[in-house]
Amino acid sequence: MTLTLPGIESLSLSVNEEIRVRASLDRTFTALLEQLGPYNETPDGTSMPMKLESWPGGRWFRDLGSGNGHFWGVVQAVKKPTLLEIAGPLFMSYPVANNVQYRLREENGVTIIRFRHAGFGLITDEHKAGVVKGWAYIHENVRKRAETSSSKSAAIP
Repeated sequence: MTLTLPGIESLSLSVNEEIRVRASLDRTFTALLEQLGPYNETPDGTSMPMKLESWPGGRWFRDLGSGNGHFWGVVQAVKKPTLLEIAGPLFMSYPVANNVQYRLREENGVTIIRFRHAGFGLITDEHKAGVVKGWAYIHENVRKRAETSSSKSAAIP
C-alpha cells in the first residue's frame, strides 16, 4: 500500500477582493450585514436568506425551520463598522476550515472593503472554481444596496 499526501497548494484556498462603495462607512457595513443575512441569494438570483448574529460568538446559518438548517460559521470578531470576521465550514460539507474577513475604511467619501477568504482542507475543485463568482456576486449586491438611497434596512442587531 502506498500513501500519497496532497500538497499544501491543493488543500488551500485564497480569495482577495477590494470593493469600492460610494456610501458611508456605516451604510456600507449595514448593507454588508443585510446581504450576508436576510437578503442573501445565490448567483442565479434564488433567495437564500441567512441568519447572522453580528456579535462575537454569534452564528451565521441558514434556518430552514423546524430545527433544520445549515451552520456556516461563527462570528470570530466584529468591530462595527470596520471589521467582520467569520470562521467556519461555510457552504462546505467536508473537513475544512475557513476564515472570512471584511475590513472597511472610508477614504475621500468612498468606503473601501478589503475582503479575504482563506480556506484549508479537502476543498473540492467545484468549490474552488465557484467561490470567486459567488463572493463577487454577493459583494456587488452589497455595493448596490449601500449605494441605493431607497434601500430598506432590515433589523440587524
